[in-house]
Parts: sequence; C-alpha cells; structure tokens
Amino acid sequence: MTQRNQVYKCKVCGNIVEVIHSGVGELVCCGQPMILMEEKKEEVGQEKHVPVIQETDEGIKVTVGSNPHPMEQEHYIEWIQVISGGESHRKFLKPGEKPEATFRINKEEVEKVREFCNIHGLWRTN
Repeated sequence: MTQRNQVYKCKVCGNIVEVIHSGVGELVCCGQPMILMEEKKEEVGQEKHVPVIQETDEGIKVTVGSNPHPMEQEHYIEWIQVISGGESHRKFLKPGEKPEATFRINKEEVEKVREFCNIHGLWRTN
C-alpha cells in the first residue's frame, strides 16, 4: 500500500514519482515495480545531505548539509521540499546553483523538510 508523500523511483529509466493519494496498488514503471525511496536522516561519508533549517524574517531558508553539498553536473541536489499544513512546497535545483532554498513558511508550521540527491537519494531533517 502506498502512502501520501512517499517517493518512488524506477530502477530502469530513473522516473521519480511522489504519491499524492494513498492506494493499495503497486507502482510500476518500465514493466517493473518502482522502488520506495527511504528517507535517510543519518549522515554517512564526506558529503552532507541532511537539510538544515534557518528561520528568516520572511520564513525559512533550507540549506543542504552542514557543509554545502556539491552541485556538480554528475552529483547535485535535484530538489528541496517543505511539507507544511498538508501542502507541498518544492524548489528544483540545477548543477552550479547553491544547495539552498527559501520558503515563505512559518517555521512552527513545518511538518517535514527533505531533499533529493541524484546519487545518494532522499534525505530529511531529523
């Protein structure tokens, strides 16, 4: 059974989908079941992935990693997402950009912050 806000990836073509409505069916792409991306929250290795939230005058600023994550063509953060009040807010990033995003959201209303690294997968705040 799928749950709202779960992220799945096709191991064949790389398609990524987020569940908007929970259901009992299996997600399939390229003729194979899609893989549920587990939300990691414990740092391992040199790159830092856990999103860091800072309160600002206008909302929150999310930076990926206590040391900024690389944003190279081969290795970068694809998107940063904030879930707040049942709504999803997402900023897509490209190689060369800073691994950060600003959202006009009250920090106390934030339910979850996560990001997706093209190599190391899905990460969330602790």
